[in-house]
Amino acid sequence: MARASASRKIDPDPISKPTLGFGVPATSDPHHFDVLIPKANAGKVEIREYLGLQATSDEFSVIDRVRLDRARWTAIRAEVQRAFNARLKGHDLKTSAWKSGNNKVDRLLGKELCVLAWAVEDLDLDKIPIAVRNWLALRPEERWWLFGMTAIATGTYKDAGKGWRLALKHALGDIAQSDLLQPRARRELTKPGDRPTLDLFQDDSE
Repeated sequence: MARASASRKIDPDPISKPTLGFGVPATSDPHHFDVLIPKANAGKVEIREYLGLQATSDEFSVIDRVRLDRARWTAIRAEVQRAFNARLKGHDLKTSAWKSGNNKVDRLLGKELCVLAWAVEDLDLDKIPIAVRNWLALRPEERWWLFGMTAIATGTYKDAGKGWRLALKHALGDIAQSDLLQPRARRELTKPGDRPTLDLFQDDSE
């Protein structure tokens, strides 16, 4: 009997879903966010939502969500990058890093980023670390919920300091009170197995 080969060629694990930037599917015109970081230190960082094929018309295909001055962006960028890359690794997707120019961000991660950016856009710089810690303590589903509630009426860069935008500023930036922001459904879940688990690219509207 022929001796089996002592070694076998093992194909490397394939990338489950090819992506661009922070988890944006490499497909035609996907719904995603762009984070525009100017080279000039004085320039503001802009976060825009591109609806892609979901847009009803070209006029409403892009939404300017928030603009952050460089000091506030610098205060959150490292922790956001770390948190996003941990999520991407958990889904066997390639990681990324912020760079000058256009940074693509998955639509769900982009919603989560907006929640933090809205909270810190007018926040005192010394309170931003509190807001970041409270944001990190939230589950992704909770961040999506907060985005949805805020975006309904105060979701553009012109709406700073109004409604839910103001509420996020105080809720995340004043004291460590992230438990108060949890949706009622989450508070009623008592067993770890009862908590929903959503894929990064799963539809969060269900």
